[in-house]
Amino acid sequence: MAARTDHDERTDVEEPAPVPRRRGSGRLAMAVSVFGELLITTGLVLGLFVVYSLWWTNVVADRAADKQGDKVRDNWAEADTGPGALDTKNGVGFLHVPAMKNGEVLVEKGTSSKVLNDGVAGYYTDPVKSPLPTSDKNGNFTLAAHRDGHGAKFHNIDKLKKGDSIVYETKDNWYVYKVYAILPETSKYNVKVLQSVPKQSGKTKPGHYITLTTCTPVYTSRYRYVVWGELERVDKVDSDRTPPKELS
Repeated sequence: MAARTDHDERTDVEEPAPVPRRRGSGRLAMAVSVFGELLITTGLVLGLFVVYSLWWTNVVADRAADKQGDKVRDNWAEADTGPGALDTKNGVGFLHVPAMKNGEVLVEKGTSSKVLNDGVAGYYTDPVKSPLPTSDKNGNFTLAAHRDGHGAKFHNIDKLKKGDSIVYETKDNWYVYKVYAILPETSKYNVKVLQSVPKQSGKTKPGHYITLTTCTPVYTSRYRYVVWGELERVDKVDSDRTPPKELS
């Protein structure tokens, strides 16, 4: 019997023919890759924009507000600067709202973006002319500030409750207000909240009021959040500028 050889044990099996590569599949893979890279790039750009809007603009605005605030206090320290010279381009006073934990907020004339973007609160001159507390006349001292970005001085306005204090500081006086009404949401076109007698807050007679307004919900400008306060008393500023008890 003849010995079996390796050649005898091999069988002739045809190799499968290579599958031709479809040209379209390569293009699809490239398109998916490019689209993925675009998504990543877009995500990075949006992330940087958020950082810029919510962090860096706060840094820049706070620096500008501090610089302007120092100028106001320097002006107050000058002997020839009296109550009649408070309405300057640098600011007219400082707002203190302990419940918002935002430190002192410089108050300037106007509520345009150009004003508020410097990290300050502005008092309305349009569509109503807001009277300053220093005028001693009845009226509604109406203010606005950003809730996010550019200092975000009214970011925590929702922390205010009825009975909380709002203090406005001028060269000569501390004006102490108490919160008595809150409107969590209203149209941004609702100017009735700024009226001299803010009837939407429940008041029907002239008095000394203060109104804080800002955007809501947070990170949008769809509606307005409103807080009303009424003047409780006026404390004279002493030589040491000792804050009222509400700020101690």
